[in-house]
Amino acid sequence: MADEVVLLDTWVSMFGMRVRVALAEKGVNYDYKEQDLKNKSPLLLEMNPIHKKIPVLIHNGRPICESSIIVQYIDEVWNDQSPFMPSDPYDRAQARFWVDFSDKKIYETWKKMWLSEGEEHEAGKKELISIFKQLEDALGDKIFYGGDSFGFLDIGLIPFSCWFYTFETYGNFKMEAECPKLMAWVKRCFQRKAVSNTLPDDKKVYDFVLAMEKILKNK
Repeated sequence: MADEVVLLDTWVSMFGMRVRVALAEKGVNYDYKEQDLKNKSPLLLEMNPIHKKIPVLIHNGRPICESSIIVQYIDEVWNDQSPFMPSDPYDRAQARFWVDFSDKKIYETWKKMWLSEGEEHEAGKKELISIFKQLEDALGDKIFYGGDSFGFLDIGLIPFSCWFYTFETYGNFKMEAECPKLMAWVKRCFQRKAVSNTLPDDKKVYDFVLAMEKILKNK
């Protein structure tokens, strides 16, 4: 019997993009169900009753939640393709650490900067740039975070790149100037069809954020 794979997600989610990139890398066919997070579907509430968030991967009727956990699950289930996780236990631990770091830091820091002004805005901007510099240091001179191979940490981080234009515009800085090695890594990632065919246009993300800002300011 063929696998039945369903993904509950929303197009602009950098966390959901991870799952889509991972599925594309493994060549897994799936049914995509776009979710309205302002009006959550009964299926989403049923499949993720604890957090009620996307993304949720439903594999043969069974849900898997949390993007980094889903990516590891995909790697283990569809293991006939190149593995995402490093073979060395220490390297696996490091990859998990940096994905967890990005999960806890990037989006929350961006939110601090987004609708703030003055000193708070500048502090958020400096913190966001500092986070990306730390991630650049972790990359070092490697081709990918996984060394020569595109892997778990690359999948975990590359979705944030389609938000860079938004970060830059609101923060009045340039990622190319601040983190040139990181931006060179982004370009290498985009040579992969799983990335370039999955991630949305950065201007589309920016337009979405502008629309959200208007809604929040009119409340």
